[in-house]
Amino acid sequence: MPRIPGLPDIEITLRRSAGSRRFSLRLSALDGRVTLTMPARAPLAEAHAFARAQEDWLRRALARRPERQHVAAGVLLPVEGQTLLVQVGPGRGVERLGDSLRVGGDPATLGPRLQAWLKTLARDRLARASDRHAAALGRRACSITLRDTRSRWGSCAANGRLMYSWRLVMAPPAVLDYVAAHEVAHLVEMNHSGAFWAVVERLSPGWKAQRDWLKREGGALHAWDFGGATPALGD
Repeated sequence: MPRIPGLPDIEITLRRSAGSRRFSLRLSALDGRVTLTMPARAPLAEAHAFARAQEDWLRRALARRPERQHVAAGVLLPVEGQTLLVQVGPGRGVERLGDSLRVGGDPATLGPRLQAWLKTLARDRLARASDRHAAALGRRACSITLRDTRSRWGSCAANGRLMYSWRLVMAPPAVLDYVAAHEVAHLVEMNHSGAFWAVVERLSPGWKAQRDWLKREGGALHAWDFGGATPALGD
């Protein structure tokens, strides 16, 4: 993996494409990953030179990304579109009281345990939304899996398996519902044609506002660092 040296270094993922006739750089709004797409037979030296020529633009774009936010007692964390104060609480579970989240157990493992609680909440919300939208179309999702995806908020496989980012539970409920509608619509139209968007409109009227919210604010959801990992949730 090539990199542009500096403070900090910029790591770049190279992707050769048989259909590409020129070099192009893409900066992920979700995780800040830089991908350079290049013609299949182009020399690596040309790819490196192209990336170095774009260094100023890359550093300006990276500087505009949300700063990493570490989850700990005292921070204000978005949950279902509301800002909640994270506090150390009694017991071993997580309790939502008014405008606060009280996390029991060892304060040193507060982040991972809060992440696990959010994933369980996300599972409930996304399963309900997916089942409701699928029923409206006379279809049924095969299974639902949650992951911490960085390149997409959801996906639908040809066999009806749905995958979502659990971080959607931090977004407003209407945003989560739109993503569920989007992926369930693929049970009918496995494409992004006009017919597909007509299904999305039927399931989630005004969906463009929710998509725009994700484009503006989605990167901030990925900026939250819970200090640990929990396994993917699936059927």
